[in-house]
Amino acid sequence: MQLVLWLLLPLTSVVAKQVNDTLLWGAYRPNLYFGLRPRIPQSLMTGLMWFGTQDYVSISRTRHACDQGDGISSYTWTEYDAREGGVQVIKDGPNNVKITTEFLKVPGGDHGGSWAARIKGEPMDPDRNSRTSLIFYFGLEGLGGIDMDTDEDENGLEGEVKFSGFSPELDDFTIRVLDGSDNTHVTAGDYAQKFEERIGKTHFLGRPVPQGNMWQAKEVLLQNIIKRAQDILLPYKDLKTGPPDPSFVLQLSDEVYTGSNLYAVQKSFDGEFQFDVFFESASGKQKLSSTTLDQGIPALVASYDKRFQATFPFPQDYNGANRDSLEAFSKAITSNLVGGVGYFYGTSIVDRKFSYEWDEEDSPSDVGDGETGPRLTEPKSLLTATPSRSFFPRGFYWDEGFHLLHIGEWDNDFSLAILKDWIDLIDEDGWVAREQILGEEARSKVPAEFQTQVPTYANPPTLTMAVTAFIARVKRTAGSSGPSAQDLGMDFGQAVFSDSADRGAGSEYLDPELVLAFLKSIYSPLKRHYDWFRLTQRGQIKQYARVARSRTEGYRWRGRSELHVLTSGMDDYPRGPPHAGELHLDLISWMAFFTGTMKDIAEYVGEADDAASFGEIEQAILDNIDDLHWNEERQMYCDANIDSEDESYHVCHQGYLSMFPLFLALLPSSSPHVGPMLDVLRDPEHLWSPYGLRSLSASHSEFGQGENYWKGPIWIQMNYLALRALYKKYAVEEGPYRTRAQEIYHQLRKNIIDNEYERTGYVWEQYDAVTGEGLRSHPFTGWTSLVTLILSETY
Repeated sequence: MQLVLWLLLPLTSVVAKQVNDTLLWGAYRPNLYFGLRPRIPQSLMTGLMWFGTQDYVSISRTRHACDQGDGISSYTWTEYDAREGGVQVIKDGPNNVKITTEFLKVPGGDHGGSWAARIKGEPMDPDRNSRTSLIFYFGLEGLGGIDMDTDEDENGLEGEVKFSGFSPELDDFTIRVLDGSDNTHVTAGDYAQKFEERIGKTHFLGRPVPQGNMWQAKEVLLQNIIKRAQDILLPYKDLKTGPPDPSFVLQLSDEVYTGSNLYAVQKSFDGEFQFDVFFESASGKQKLSSTTLDQGIPALVASYDKRFQATFPFPQDYNGANRDSLEAFSKAITSNLVGGVGYFYGTSIVDRKFSYEWDEEDSPSDVGDGETGPRLTEPKSLLTATPSRSFFPRGFYWDEGFHLLHIGEWDNDFSLAILKDWIDLIDEDGWVAREQILGEEARSKVPAEFQTQVPTYANPPTLTMAVTAFIARVKRTAGSSGPSAQDLGMDFGQAVFSDSADRGAGSEYLDPELVLAFLKSIYSPLKRHYDWFRLTQRGQIKQYARVARSRTEGYRWRGRSELHVLTSGMDDYPRGPPHAGELHLDLISWMAFFTGTMKDIAEYVGEADDAASFGEIEQAILDNIDDLHWNEERQMYCDANIDSEDESYHVCHQGYLSMFPLFLALLPSSSPHVGPMLDVLRDPEHLWSPYGLRSLSASHSEFGQGENYWKGPIWIQMNYLALRALYKKYAVEEGPYRTRAQEIYHQLRKNIIDNEYERTGYVWEQYDAVTGEGLRSHPFTGWTSLVTLILSETY
């Protein structure tokens, strides 16, 4: 293995190339029920569409992009690994069909290897009609082209359909579509004889599509079907016997236009069906067949199960009646998190000068380049997990750090590839947008008022959690428990590691020299990002005669409105009125965590002076958390604000906000503040519920009011932070509250495990603070999938 410090640049070393090839292809279009593409900005994209042919209306409800309004019972990856592929089950109740998509990567060659996909289906209710028309399409953007090798026939095709293509990144490739042997089709009905030449055949279309518009393939294909159907149906308009069966009419036109870069094949079935799609890289030298899937998918499932049990061992202390179903559920939410990773490329919208009036007086003058109003940026690319395939199919800074805690335990190197993409988005000022809405396809799912990003707006720096988790994995792998640079950073060559194959898939970057290389590669941009936070989010201390040991370490979120602080991540959580002098407890807590992470990285990469400086800043922040935010009378941590007399006062709202120093384990176990916080946490009148910790005290006047987004509902990622702090610190370290912390940990963990997950097998964005019922968007296999880590006690 070549070990060089520049290996993390794209395809510049053997290891980086191997990682890229292994992870090049994937279900990286998670906004679709089934969409494959490579991690290449402009390249080949595929998608699956289907509609029922039981009537003509069903085509208006064609399935393509994940949508809660489709009425689909569930769609879940039962197994998914970023390097091998996976199995997804889609239950479409309105069309009475269960569709299974199987995706198998076949490594080999120089261009990311080949892959095979199988789409099969069966009736959900065998006593009802199940008639389905499916369209598999693929389109090429950028340089290159695709041609249909199978001879065209105006009445459709029988047997295998073959295409060949080329692009600079993928080189030569072929795509073949092949039917299963037991498919049945609609053959009877009025006018069946008139259409017999087209019944049971594969129909096709080739169309040129402008660059950047391939994501609108559904509209292009449906327009073709509908236009053809309108022409065919005209003679039947006045006949008493009615029109022909929809499956005879709702078909692609069997045409290929000159210069086509979008191709589609359509198959219509009655009852059970199966067809395979093979993408073969010419450099792979391997001919794929149905046997590849017949043998490969069972092997993938067996391998996945074995690895999952080893990575996330099921707790021995769980004695619930549905242990097997809960274990399957844990596996599925992990698969859905990894299967929900997307690759996005395109422009974003940035307004470099927008600000609210309370931000204007202290907005840094050196951020921005004089532009006013929203502008499109240069296109960028991002590999990112997505919170919800149906509702939030894009990248969220606030969410991503939590995603990477889970993904990192499953596939260390895949999590680092995602982390590195986010780090690469940090601009020269140190800013990265809190929502990554890249390209027109991503923007089509976002209301216009939320599309524009502002370079003075932050988000909780959760990416630092992914870095600390990576360092912890390295220590665990090396068998080191000490925090010093001697153990891991400056003397990596002395650490003893097993062979990478024994460490498991995705563990190349647990090699000591690669660890050091990776940390060095992200240190400078992360430091720039850290400095940006300290510059743009700094709060005012001296101006309002506040008493604190540090005169500089106070922070506030920019970009808040009267009723929301979207930048904090806790949108409608109660705060004081907007004021240039307010200070936010959650932000200063995040800055303490961020500073500690930077200190750790600096130690590892040998930046001793920086490490010492970060240590001093960290201590100053921790001091100021107490000095500026602890309210002795209320026995709680609070935001600070400025009254009409220009005096500082505390704004105290008991809930997640007031618990941040505890959740991020910033307080010493012996701190006298820990006891009162644990009391509030465990009190049913405040945060405690049988289903998890509420976001706002049940005794608060705003509990459950207004939007009720962060005013009571239970959020799993915040419960995870609480459990992690208890498990790793307050329930294990000597201190006056150790026994209390242990009791709370065990009961809280049990409450979360026993809630909605075991009863319904569905994960939601949040949970009702009174009933535990799932709320808002679903499936939400972003940070809610942290339940797997809670189950296996992986903190």
